[in-house]
Amino acid sequence: MKIYVASSWRNTYQPSVVTALQSAGHAVYDFRHPSAGEVGFSWSDVDPSWQKWSVKQFIQGLQHPYARDAFGRDRRALEWCDVCALVLPSGMSAHLEAGWCAGRGKPVLVYAPELREAELMYGLFGENGGVPIYDTLEEVLRQVSLLRLGHLHQNA
Repeated sequence: MKIYVASSWRNTYQPSVVTALQSAGHAVYDFRHPSAGEVGFSWSDVDPSWQKWSVKQFIQGLQHPYARDAFGRDRRALEWCDVCALVLPSGMSAHLEAGWCAGRGKPVLVYAPELREAELMYGLFGENGGVPIYDTLEEVLRQVSLLRLGHLHQNA
């Protein structure tokens, strides 16, 4: 399967999720290393002072060639994927990516190895009252295998 791993740069679980999915034979989009030898997007490449931006500066930053290229690359990967794995804890961009996938009818699996804050709306990723949240990587891998075999039909 083609899997988009949505997470945060600060998430320490993300690399092991990417490795485990790849080891299981899946094609995985890793925003930290979108292609061989490439390091993913960082706002500091646009402006080292990005954390002090005003809203207007943020809007301008979104138009920077690095930001536009990174957005296009991530957007193409979202269109490419069969499944989204949202790895918690993560921020707004990862949640937007997962929501976009769900809106396109793509299954979203939530890996929550720890709970920082309960959120009600993860129910949007399930069907028939089920919520696809898993607290072990083994369970995420099992669910991906079920999806591959067609035994799990989330968001269809």
